[in-house]
Amino acid sequence: MQTTQHVLFERSEMKDCHLVRKKIREHIADKTNLPILIFPEGTCINNTSVMMFKKGSFEVGGTIHPVAIKYDPRFGDAFWNSTKYSMMTHIFNVMTSWAMVCNVWYLPPMVKEEEEDAVHFANRVKAVIAARGGMSVLPWDGGLKRKKVKESFKEEQQKKYCQIV
Repeated sequence: MQTTQHVLFERSEMKDCHLVRKKIREHIADKTNLPILIFPEGTCINNTSVMMFKKGSFEVGGTIHPVAIKYDPRFGDAFWNSTKYSMMTHIFNVMTSWAMVCNVWYLPPMVKEEEEDAVHFANRVKAVIAARGGMSVLPWDGGLKRKKVKESFKEEQQKKYCQIV
């Protein structure tokens, strides 16, 4: 990563987030620069859903070129369940799989509309990616893989379920 232009930051550190936003703006302002590759989910899940996108990359302006990626699990599973397998076990499983096959769809460029804020723009891009990949859209982020679900979130989902029933 030292030989390339990676931007590493601590998501919980507000100064880091502002610095990253500034670096991205500077990068996209220079039209001679290559595009930036950003994974706005911040983590991977089990290849069935698209989780909440972090809004930071949608706040800086510029054109988004969405890409939908979906792994085909018939030959090997690229998903690492870190609560179930160690990193070494996962690497061994990947390296001994027959193949890692994935479908990649390059979608039409998208630009934030005037009345849209970063969250709505991120959700619109996320919906397009999920639809093309045949995945469901999730309203929460990858933190739920490692943290307990907040009681308020459980209650909200229970209320929605009660309304359906």
